[in-house]
Amino acid sequence: MRVLLVEDDALLAQGIREGLERGGFSVDHLAAAEPAESALSLTHYDLAILDIGLPGMDGHELVRRIRARKLGLPILMLTARDGLEDRVRGLDLGSDDYMTKPFLLPELLARLRALLRRSRSALSSALQVGDVQLDLAQRTARQSGRTLELTRREWEILQQLMLASPRVVSKRQLVESLSEWDREITSNAVEIHVSRLRSKLQGGAVEILTVRGIGYRFDEVPAP
Repeated sequence: MRVLLVEDDALLAQGIREGLERGGFSVDHLAAAEPAESALSLTHYDLAILDIGLPGMDGHELVRRIRARKLGLPILMLTARDGLEDRVRGLDLGSDDYMTKPFLLPELLARLRALLRRSRSALSSALQVGDVQLDLAQRTARQSGRTLELTRREWEILQQLMLASPRVVSKRQLVESLSEWDREITSNAVEIHVSRLRSKLQGGAVEILTVRGIGYRFDEVPAP
């Protein structure tokens, strides 16, 4: 899952980014609202974390502009302000949740997972396709009762494929999901991760199909 973090406190942003990456998210960090607004026009994000007290355009105005453009991504707002008026204003403008600094990273991660679940009305904390089960909260993967040992990027690819199954996920979408502003991943790298994931799933009741020129589809193996 790819997150846009807009926070002007560099030390806090670094801590949030490291915590989210350990939790399996890919994070793009920007320190101001104006470049964040441009980034949202160019890149697909699964959710956004916005500080209210940004230099120039503040977080409230950025939320208003995001919703005016009919972008439906979940938004969590961070702020040092704890007044009721600020919380109400942010929620009325279209944010989905609100956390007051200081906060603990485990709670932030739990809130982000909850936002993602709510944004996908049919999604629970568990996914299953064929004999593969993903626990999104625990970040565990099992196939026919055995634990799958996956790297962070393999997990992200499997999650994206299972969320979309049986629809096709484009290779470009996987590249964007796994990339960050300062750590871009290539299309060839995605192919390598998919190949390794296929090997780990080999012999089960699912398969990752290549749709030539488009991307990949995760589906159950047809019965003989």
